[in-house]
Amino acid sequence: MQRRSRTLWVAEAGITLALAWVLGTFVKLWEMPFGGSVSLEMLPLFLFALRWGGYSGLLVGAAYGLLNMLPKPYILHWAQVLLDYPLPFAALGLVGYIKRPLWLALTAGTAGRFLFHFLSGIVFWASSAPEGMNPMVYSVVYNATYLLPQLAISIAFFYVLLPYAKRARILD
Repeated sequence: MQRRSRTLWVAEAGITLALAWVLGTFVKLWEMPFGGSVSLEMLPLFLFALRWGGYSGLLVGAAYGLLNMLPKPYILHWAQVLLDYPLPFAALGLVGYIKRPLWLALTAGTAGRFLFHFLSGIVFWASSAPEGMNPMVYSVVYNATYLLPQLAISIAFFYVLLPYAKRARILD
């Protein structure tokens, strides 16, 4: 990476982290009782991964996951921290490896995030399931309740703004 590109990468990574944090903290459409919310936080992370590639997307996503833990950390175990914070957001970087078709890339990134939250749900949050409900079913339903709307919002957002992003040479 050339010096200018490295500087641009660091600047965009910082802006991405700040924007994702603001959108995830202050622009919530609804919040789940035990964590997770429908917000716009994935949009800047997806855009960064599309611009800079998968490895950069994984790295900045993991950094966001750690940043996202700071306001209200809920820590049961070190493995739960990994499954709830850096790994799910790092998985959003999968978008940078797939890129096209865009809906598939966004779905893969969201599915990666879902997988980590699902695992955390069955390992660490099973006691939150209603009496008699299978913890796996509970984890699927709980996490899909906020991740599917976020995916739909992300797909709609990118398809509406994609022509403008291409014209402005933000995305190729």
